Amino acid sequence: MKKWIGLLLAMIFTLSFGSIANAHVTVYPKEAVQGSYEKFTVRVPTEKEVPTVKVEIKIPIDVDITKFEPKAGWKYDIVKDASGKITSVVWTAMDAGLGPTEFGEFNMQGKVADSTTTIAWKAYQTYKDGTVVEWTGAPGSDKPASVTSVTPKAAGTAKNSLTAGGELPLPTSGVHEKSILLLVYLSIILSFLAILAVIISLVKQKKRKKTDLANDERYTVFHSMQ
Repeated sequence: MKKWIGLLLAMIFTLSFGSIANAHVTVYPKEAVQGSYEKFTVRVPTEKEVPTVKVEIKIPIDVDITKFEPKAGWKYDIVKDASGKITSVVWTAMDAGLGPTEFGEFNMQGKVADSTTTIAWKAYQTYKDGTVVEWTGAPGSDKPASVTSVTPKAAGTAKNSLTAGGELPLPTSGVHEKSILLLVYLSIILSFLAILAVIISLVKQKKRKKTDLANDERYTVFHSMQ
């Protein structure tokens, strides 16, 4: 029975935490509207036992990034092309960086192109040991680039993520992440309940076998005395 319980626990651990373990550099929001002004958040989790000390994002031609939010403990440098468009930004840690159990978010603001349908964000994550992880692959690959899907704006509207006062609203990516975590925790709870039900069933079967064996023994003894 212990063998089966161990196998069940291993399966549940793999299913429940596999998606968390495979986290990667992601840019939010995952959807935007053509021609809109957006706040983009780069979420960077550390996946090694050494800190993340540098993050570089290549700015695609599909978006015009113009502003960056300061982040405590980090500095940023930008690169522009001949026309003055920002083509990349590099955040560098000025202290310990992002530790093995930490993640960080880096914010920037810009305008989505009027005719684009997708924005592919190539990211380069540098660790303290000098390792560079290139998040530049196609969707579904081991190290995919984060992709923002872009939808056409409705006719006669000029939708953007800025408020009437020119301020950015509260980010919605956190709500999305909380929903995912809630589903993960719910699946873990349901999985453990399933394990408990299996254990109870196995215990009952074992007790039933012992009872049946005892009854058979009493029956045998009784008839031998006849």
